[in-house]
Amino acid sequence: MNKKSFLLVLFLFVIGSGIVVAQNKDDVVVYENEYIVKVGDTAPDFTLELTDGSAFTLSEQRGKVVMLQFTAGWCGVCRKEMPFIERDIWQRHKDNSDFVLVGIDREETKEQIEAFIKKVGTTYPIAMDTNADVFASYALRNSGITRNVLIDKDGKIVMLTRLFNEEEFKSLVERIDKMLAE
Repeated sequence: MNKKSFLLVLFLFVIGSGIVVAQNKDDVVVYENEYIVKVGDTAPDFTLELTDGSAFTLSEQRGKVVMLQFTAGWCGVCRKEMPFIERDIWQRHKDNSDFVLVGIDREETKEQIEAFIKKVGTTYPIAMDTNADVFASYALRNSGITRNVLIDKDGKIVMLTRLFNEEEFKSLVERIDKMLAE
């Protein structure tokens, strides 16, 4: 299939379904908002170091509701969203043993991350994804952030967000509240 035909098929699919499903040159399936995972998938496992020096392994969180927030200090939208995450999610649920929130900072040093979170005023844990390898297991490596991935107690993805939209964020907060009440 030539490039022009591929783009036409992709365009027609997008119009018809609202979800992009395409394959890039590396045979990676790409979904809406350049995610390579979708709702219903088991969240890809990883282990990263947190800024406090401890390790965070996703699979060790089974049995808990987990929110991953992909971020970076150079991301203006992240800086806008993070205070909302801090206030509306973290401060409400940080003492709930059934909930885990971790920010995953992409391609920055520990010192850059610490300066960034101090300036933004967030207190939730931040992991260091220095090579963006964990990010690349969820979305195309060079695609943008901010992104949130909500994972249920069985390790399945239940919600994916991209950028900061107040209505979508409100839905995320409501979904977390509902999952924790179950």
